[in-house]
Order: sequence, then C-alpha cells, then structure tokens
Amino acid sequence: MHPRPVPPRPALEAVGLRKHYAKTPALDGFDLHVAAGTVHGLLGPNGAGKTTAVRCLTTLTDLDEGSAAIDGIDVRRDPAAVRERIGLVGQFHAVDEALTAHQNLVLFARLSGISKPRATSRADHLLEAFGLTDASSRPVSGFSGGMRRRLDIASSLVLTPAVLFLDEPTTGLDPRGRATVWQAVREVASMGTTVLLTTQLLDEADQLADRVSVMDRGRVIAEGTPSELKRRLGGDRITAAFAAADLDRAAAVVASAVGAEASVDPDSSTVTVEVENGSAALAPIVRALDADGLTVDDLALRRPTLDEVFLHLTGAAPADAAASDATAPEPTDEEAR
Repeated sequence: MHPRPVPPRPALEAVGLRKHYAKTPALDGFDLHVAAGTVHGLLGPNGAGKTTAVRCLTTLTDLDEGSAAIDGIDVRRDPAAVRERIGLVGQFHAVDEALTAHQNLVLFARLSGISKPRATSRADHLLEAFGLTDASSRPVSGFSGGMRRRLDIASSLVLTPAVLFLDEPTTGLDPRGRATVWQAVREVASMGTTVLLTTQLLDEADQLADRVSVMDRGRVIAEGTPSELKRRLGGDRITAAFAAADLDRAAAVVASAVGAEASVDPDSSTVTVEVENGSAALAPIVRALDADGLTVDDLALRRPTLDEVFLHLTGAAPADAAASDATAPEPTDEEAR
C-alpha cells in the first residue's frame, strides 16, 4: 500500500475562538482555516468581529477560549514565536511622516534585528517591488493615501512573514488609491506570503481573495470561493426590456425558451429569468423572441454579486450593517492589553 499523502499544514487555523468585552461577545465560536500561499478574505460589517479576530490571532489581545495556530505555532502558548512569523497592517498608518520612504523601511528593518547593509538592501528591494523607488527620498508627509498604504504594507514585509494580516487596508482611500493597494496585495501574494484580508468592501474581496469567510456576530456564517458563495443565490439572471404592451407575451416566450419561470417588472418594463448558465441561455432566448416578432429594447446577462450574497446571509446590506453598528462596544486600552 502506498502511504496516504499528508495534507499541507494550513498557514492559519483557528477553532472555537471566544472573546468578550464586559458581557458582550466580540468572538463567539470563531473558526477559520487559511491555506498557505493564498489570499483569504474576512468579510463582514463593522462590529462583526473582524478586527477582534485579527488582534487575537496576532497576539495583541488575549483569547478567552479556543485554539489558534500560525504556521503551526500555537498563538496562546508561544506568542513571541508567532510574532516572528507574521506581519500586520492595521487601519491606521504606522510609518513616520517626517522620514523618507527609504528611511522608514531601513528603520523597521533595523528594529527587527537586521544589519545595516542588509536593511538598506531590503529597503531598496521593497521600494522597487511596490513601485516606490522614485519616491524613496521624499518625506512620507507628501505621499498620497495609496502610497502611504503601499509603504505600510512594504514595512510589514521586511522579515518576509509567513502570514500577513491586512485589516481593512483601503479604508478612506479613493478609487485610484484603492487600486494601487490592490496591486500591492497581489505583489505580496506572488511572493508566496499568505494574506488574511479583512474588509467591508465586497468588490475588494471579489478582486483579491481566493476564498472568503463571511462573519456576522462574532462567527463565520459562510465560507467558499467568491464564485461558490455567489452560486448560493442560484444561477445567472437574464433581463430583457420591452415595450410595456409586450411584457406579458415576452415573459411567456422567455420562460418557454429556457424552461424556467420569468418575472415581470412593470416599473422598469423588463422581464427577468434565472438560469444556470446565462451564456448558453442567451441564444435560445433571442431566437425565440425573434421568431415571435418581439422587439427587445435591451438585453443583459448578470451574475449574482457578493453584495447580494452578503444581504442574503446577514439580512443587511454592508452600508446598512455598518451604520447599525454605531453603538457596538469597542475594547478599552486595558481590555486590549
């Protein structure tokens, strides 16, 4: 008999994590498994427990219950060793605005115990990797938000961590700044570093994450690839616009063409049908409508979005969920220690 192959060790594993602030649970049976070399999105509204999970996994906050390991090292038993294997980019800038980009990276490297020649070389390499070489001698105070975020991420990589935690890294950035940070995350992943990305931005998770865990009220309520989560809502949706007088007849033709019930929206003068494979269903729908002499004003194929998945799973849109969390408890400095 051939020995069974040993499955690769996860880069991050958490089982049954619990953390309370006063009597309020921030984590309530939190489980997470992240494969090595992947980007894993942790998605949820404010107050879902994302930042608390990151603080516990990075040894900044003690757990009440549960077990967690980073690169095989127990978070509770050996926090010092865990800190040597991780990088963390929080929601606020960690770099010194009075220093240049190069000086910041050399400083981080020297504080991490790297010799001066190696620190200088590492800083040069990271500046080039993140497209900051031309700005290396400029004070950070003159950087755009996206540039500062890229420098934050670069500073967390001076020791090449096994796992990099990015806690809502694009909060407050404009679309251009967000795009530059997204590219930086892709660069990190291409280097082989495992990334845990927390975000409220569904398009961010869709763009970057290999797999996504959806959090609500301190626990993971769904997990899968973005495509798998979208498929939970059913198949693709085909929507066609017609003259108001043709709606009922068009709905009957569309339903017959694909063998599925079609819905009519009089307000938008459209007919919508859900199908498993939208690309394959378009041609028979168009042929049937043409054969019946119906004129289509507009025709669109749309797949479910992560926004719709979130709404389905949590019962609130991301913006609404964030707004409803205005009174969620935050850890005090003493509790955070």
